[in-house]
Amino acid sequence: MPEEEIGEVTHYFTKIGVAVIRIKNGELRKGDRIVIRGKTTNFQQVVNSMQIQNKDVEVARAGDEIGLKVDERVREKDTVYKITE
Repeated sequence: MPEEEIGEVTHYFTKIGVAVIRIKNGELRKGDRIVIRGKTTNFQQVVNSMQIQNKDVEVARAGDEIGLKVDERVREKDTVYKITE
């Protein structure tokens, strides 16, 4: 599956399972499928909801920092890819 690097995890809130992701390239939309990879991280999920400064948004663009509920634990510096099919 083709994928494009779109961002990086900058923080992870363990208790609520939310990652803070800095979008570096392109845009991320609700419903997009992403892969998060790092030294000990490698999983896919669909973007169900994301927030910027505690407000729900449909689209995040380069330069935004979003909060994203993740299915598994992630770590700072993990890379986020959007699956482009």
